[in-house]
Amino acid sequence: MTQIPDTLSGAAAVVIGLVALAVVAPIAGWQFIRHGTVMAHEGAHAVFGSLAGRKIGGIRLNPDATGGTLVPVGGCLGDIIIGFAGYVGPSLFGLGAAWAIHLGYSESVLWVALFLLVILAFMLRRSYGMITVVFVGALIYLVAHFTSRGVQIVAAYFLAWLLLLSGVRGILYRGPDSGDGADLSELTWIPRLIWWLLWLAASLGAVALGGKMLVMPS
Repeated sequence: MTQIPDTLSGAAAVVIGLVALAVVAPIAGWQFIRHGTVMAHEGAHAVFGSLAGRKIGGIRLNPDATGGTLVPVGGCLGDIIIGFAGYVGPSLFGLGAAWAIHLGYSESVLWVALFLLVILAFMLRRSYGMITVVFVGALIYLVAHFTSRGVQIVAAYFLAWLLLLSGVRGILYRGPDSGDGADLSELTWIPRLIWWLLWLAASLGAVALGGKMLVMPS
């Protein structure tokens, strides 16, 4: 019996990345994918808020792919880090997935993603997210539990690329006038445009680093 490798060839990884780009870039695809992006966005606020010792009051996900995370105000530095984390959230989760794949743990990516979605579900307040989180979680579970190992590995690559690319797409879509940018500007007196450029640079850097890990298997 032929053993399926834990990682795909560089060419296959590039093809999957192009497919993910074809999903994320058009308006039609983005209207669907952005609901997953806001999950990562608000999840990142919650993760960094918890790491800062804050008690998360809940997460809200709206039908227009916006949301909010209730994090108590604390020290200025902590507030800045938590505020900045949202728009780099998809990129950070994508980097984590790419790193796991690079190390040969492709199948684990889907189960970790499912675990994080379960945690997110428990933190949700009554909102549209109760539908979208369950839908995405069910989809990942079906792939992780009922499909072949080869399909699971391809799905892990696709998820990693989707997170990395949607991180950039989300920042470009929102533009410099985001709510997080306004909050950070009020905290630091640094213009929202500067924060937006920092988010954009970070997300593009994540695509470069994560893409390298995906197309250059260990």
